[in-house]
Amino acid sequence: MSQSVSSAATTAGVGVQAAKRRTFAVISHPDAGKSTMTEALALHARVIGQAGAVHGKGDRRGVVSDWMAMEQERGISVTSAALQFSYRDTVINLLDTPGHADFSEDTYRVITAVDSAVMLLDAAKGLEPQTLKLFEVCRQRGIPVITFINKWDRPGNDALALMDEIEQRIGLKPTPLTWPVGIAGHFHGVIDRRTGVFTRMQRSPGGADLAIEEDMTAEEAAERFGADWTTATEELELLDLTGADHDQEAFLGATTTPVLFGAAVANLGVRQLLNVLVELAPPATARPTAAGADQPVDAPFSGFVFKIQANMNRAHRDQVAFMRVCSGRFERGMVVTHGGTGKPFTTKYAQQIFGQGRDTIDEAFPGDVVGLVNATALGIGDTLYAGRPVRYPALPSFPPEHFAAVRTDDTSAYKRFRRGIEQLDAEGVIQVLRSEQRGDGTPVFAAVGPMQFEVATHRLEAEFGVRVRLEFLPYEIAAVTDAAGRDMLRGESNVEVMTRVRDDALLAVFQHRWRMRTVAGRHPGLRLDGVFDAGLS
Repeated sequence: MSQSVSSAATTAGVGVQAAKRRTFAVISHPDAGKSTMTEALALHARVIGQAGAVHGKGDRRGVVSDWMAMEQERGISVTSAALQFSYRDTVINLLDTPGHADFSEDTYRVITAVDSAVMLLDAAKGLEPQTLKLFEVCRQRGIPVITFINKWDRPGNDALALMDEIEQRIGLKPTPLTWPVGIAGHFHGVIDRRTGVFTRMQRSPGGADLAIEEDMTAEEAAERFGADWTTATEELELLDLTGADHDQEAFLGATTTPVLFGAAVANLGVRQLLNVLVELAPPATARPTAAGADQPVDAPFSGFVFKIQANMNRAHRDQVAFMRVCSGRFERGMVVTHGGTGKPFTTKYAQQIFGQGRDTIDEAFPGDVVGLVNATALGIGDTLYAGRPVRYPALPSFPPEHFAAVRTDDTSAYKRFRRGIEQLDAEGVIQVLRSEQRGDGTPVFAAVGPMQFEVATHRLEAEFGVRVRLEFLPYEIAAVTDAAGRDMLRGESNVEVMTRVRDDALLAVFQHRWRMRTVAGRHPGLRLDGVFDAGLS
């Protein structure tokens, strides 16, 4: 259960409270250790008693942030998790994200709600494709990135080679803050480059508790670790010669990345990462609005919804809208304005979410993430505000590449079927299309990746008691068209125009890019726009 941080003195200025916030996402390729790192950070902040493992073994439980049954069974993260806790008089808002490319939309939405990111690299695999894509989103948004070289307790690449890979492949200059003593797989601890202190690290019995740490003098380390110590000190001299020193301005400008080494599963190096987040990561600051101006943190309350999730806990069976507070002081029960409709919205049920656990909160400040319960009037990207109107930029949808008509043969379950489809669409789990050819009774799922189909069908059965069957359609590309385009395409074979339910956009779907170009060539003036380019497609 999350530690309550809502008891902060209400007399303190909003700017003071915003300065205490650190809101960041953990991003990486699948299996690099995101959920494990989330647990390890929460453990060090004393939020949980033991860190979980993605695949729980023996008495060791699974990770708290993977709350969905499918996640716990398969050891993957397919949803985002928002965890909040206090550490060193700082409020940490940690957003765990899916690593799998099939859930890029969800990850992108989370990145819009953070002020910095922790990029995990597998010591043996380095920069992997999904990591590169996620980093590009951070680059586009100017988000500072801290790099953590994970799994240093297992065989992996050379540390200097990994530094070269970071600089050459993503153009960020790495500025290591800690440096490992011992090659990957023979990890003894790290040297703090800022203080010169060497901290020996050992895994606790079972690995679920805090690591055993011991500061040693250079003489003690040299005697104990011999050649490994000598190699580490020589590498440090090389880093000094190349000017790989931390520069706060360059880091905040997203041109350098501080680097740390460790092993999240054994809680090695995690305390150092948490300290760096508190000391160096940017606090909540003014955010750009849709009009292009910056909204100061001390302006009246405003925030935007970046995620919607239902049925996180079977005991509640409710819907939660995750809102990033951007300015002002949020108070539970306050009446705000819905930016899209201009209608009043009452924030009666406001909670902090920690995995399946939840605590009622009375207030929140810029940088905080608030769960608005049963806020069915809210959609992804909606702005809420008090006082002077403000709107934050809309969150994009990604171009779907996989399509399937979805049906149920159980006529008695039709109402639950429709309710489940509406819920999945509202959450953005999958895009739902309406097809004239198939009728309203047979919606079409449109997915960025095929695993989205698996999640959607699993949730329909587990949460709504509806078994469905999918009829996969032979399309792999979609583009936005208009009513005129729909009329032009009616006579074309292997082409359909469907309506996206969430916003009534008309999507023309084709078997492949060559077919789309051929059809476009026959219809001058046909509108075919990319759905959106969010940098991950």
